[in-house]
Amino acid sequence: MSTSKQTYTYKTVKKHEIKADVYPAAGGGLRPVVVWIHGGCLIMGHRGGIAHWQRDRYLDAGYTVVCIDYRLAPETKLPAIVDDLQDAFHWVREEGRGLFQADPARVVAVGHSAGGYLALMSGVVCDPRPAAIVSFYGYGDIVGDWYSRPDPHYCQQPIVPRQRAHSTVGREIISGTPGPHRRDDFYLYVRQQGLWPLEVSGHDPHTEPGFFQLYCPVRSVDHDYPPTLLLHGDRDTDVPYQQSVMMAAALAKAQVEHKLVTIPGGEHGFDAERSAVSEQALSKVLAFLSDQLGRPAG
Repeated sequence: MSTSKQTYTYKTVKKHEIKADVYPAAGGGLRPVVVWIHGGCLIMGHRGGIAHWQRDRYLDAGYTVVCIDYRLAPETKLPAIVDDLQDAFHWVREEGRGLFQADPARVVAVGHSAGGYLALMSGVVCDPRPAAIVSFYGYGDIVGDWYSRPDPHYCQQPIVPRQRAHSTVGREIISGTPGPHRRDDFYLYVRQQGLWPLEVSGHDPHTEPGFFQLYCPVRSVDHDYPPTLLLHGDRDTDVPYQQSVMMAAALAKAQVEHKLVTIPGGEHGFDAERSAVSEQALSKVLAFLSDQLGRPAG
C-alpha cells in the first residue's frame, strides 16, 4: 500500500532537532494515535525502524502512527532521554490535533525492547498518562543483575576492549542511527562488563541505588497506571522473559488491567519478520487497543 509520511521536529536541543515521522490514518475526524518507540538499548535505533507491515496494520485499523526519535546514550544520559519521551507525548497531545487530527484523549504507547521500557516509563512520567501501553519484550527493572552484572550470554562472544567500544560513540548529541554505525560494539561491551546502567545513566547502581527508583517502572506502578499489554518470548537471551513476568506481577498487585502474552520458544525480536506468530501477536495488540479505546471509525 502507498503510505504518506510527514516528518516534524518535536523538540530542539542545542540546535539539534529531534524528529517524529507521522503516518496519518485515512478518514475524517480525530484519530487515535499509536506513539511507536524504537528499541536499541537506548544506544542505537531510529524512528524509521518500524516494520512496514506492522505500521500498515495499525493504519488499516484506523490509528495514526507517530514514530519518535529520542536522544541516545551514552552521549545523552537517561534523565534527558526520559525528558524527550515526555516532550514527545506532550507534543502529540498539544500539537497533534492541528497537525494531523490526533485525538489527545486516545494516545497509546507501543514500544519494542528499550522502546518497550520507554513505553512502560511513559506510564510513570507522562501527564496525562497514555490511554494504554503495549510493551514488546520490554523491561521494568534496569538495575537487576541481568543489566548491572556481566551477562553470561554476551560473555560467550569475543570480548570487546574498552577502547574499541568507546571509539564507536562520541560526545555530540545524537538521536537516531539510520545509517551504518558500530554502536553495537559499545552495547556488547557494556553487557559483557555489566556497565549498561552506569554508562546510560551516569550513575552507579551499586553505590547509588536510590537514583534508579524513578527509572524502574516495576517499582512505580500504582492503581492509576494505564492498562498494559506485555508480549515476551520465553527464550529471550537479551531481555529476560522474567522482566515481563515481574512487570505483570507488579500490575496485578496494583490491580491494573493487564495481560502477559507469552511467545513459546520466542527469542528477542520475535516479531522482526512477518510470520504466523508475529501476525497473531499483533492481532492481540490490536484487540487489546480496541478494548481500551473503542474501535476507531473507518
